[in-house]
Amino acid sequence: MIISRTPFRISFFGGGTDYPAWYRNHGGAVLGTTIDKYCFLTCRFLPPFFQHRIRIVYSRIENCQTIEEIAHPSVRAVLRYMNIDRGVEIHHDGDLPARSGMGSSSSFTVGLLHALYALKGLMPSKWQLAMESIYIEQELLKETVGSQDQVLAAYGGLNHVAFLPNGEISIRPITISAERLKELNSHLMLFYTGIKRTASNIAAHYVKNIEKRKRQLRIMKDLVEESISILNSGKDITGFGELLHEAWQAKRSLSTIVSNSHVDEIYEHAISTGAIGGKLIGAGGGGFMLFFVPPCKQSKIREAFKTLIYVPFKFEFLGSQIIFFDLEEDYAIEEKARSGQQVVPFEELKLELNRKGLKIG
Repeated sequence: MIISRTPFRISFFGGGTDYPAWYRNHGGAVLGTTIDKYCFLTCRFLPPFFQHRIRIVYSRIENCQTIEEIAHPSVRAVLRYMNIDRGVEIHHDGDLPARSGMGSSSSFTVGLLHALYALKGLMPSKWQLAMESIYIEQELLKETVGSQDQVLAAYGGLNHVAFLPNGEISIRPITISAERLKELNSHLMLFYTGIKRTASNIAAHYVKNIEKRKRQLRIMKDLVEESISILNSGKDITGFGELLHEAWQAKRSLSTIVSNSHVDEIYEHAISTGAIGGKLIGAGGGGFMLFFVPPCKQSKIREAFKTLIYVPFKFEFLGSQIIFFDLEEDYAIEEKARSGQQVVPFEELKLELNRKGLKIG
């Protein structure tokens, strides 16, 4: 049995510029972090005593005989990609709800890949987990998703992720003092609006005409460097919150469905109660809202939004991890002995992605 733990993320600046339709023409950048809220996936090979060959437990339960029968698109795609040829059981548990803007879909894909590699006795790198997850979501599932969530979930930590026009992706950890990091964390408040939405549906509304959003996306990309300079300097950290406000105004102008009257009302009430800035996390439409609030005013914010769920959090720096490993030794040896099993799939992936203009590894 294997259990993987993969963090959810908060994207501060640059979201939208990580879509291939944009960055392969203009380049993109994101500043984001992972937090101590996780997606857990338990995987084991299923003993041959059941009527079903595959069992998947998430918000519903699926008992299937073949991979093709699986309704969950990510599970179906990952099992097929990994060439799982034995009966398998997969259980999902999450600290936060799905369709809430926290990158849960990509955390799920990264975590499932990680767990299934471990189930085969193999150890993928963080880079491999990120790139293969991008490939599965964008190329195999054809979802309208960006490329930041997979990278952040795999690597963990506070990172500046750059997306170059030639398809290359670079990850640069933000190195600031523990005191500065604690100061930033202490100014952030996360609330759940209760509105569920599908990120790819929201994104598709503006990605299909993304060239018409040049002004907003260039502003959002420029704010990445500006926000990093604030963190790296001795400047008042309030400036970070002010940039969040500016970024939210640019983001909500991308599409009429990024925000709505309920979200606007929540945001305006937070600002009038003491928040400096904030944003909807993820593509928009609902889910979680992040606010930048001086600690002295946070009690007022909590009182103002006592009907919403407040979620305290801390930054995390480990990324996707295998937290429980109990493997059938004979099967692990057999898998490792297969010619090129650890290298061939990724080498084939590299060739495929390089043909598509995404240079990896």
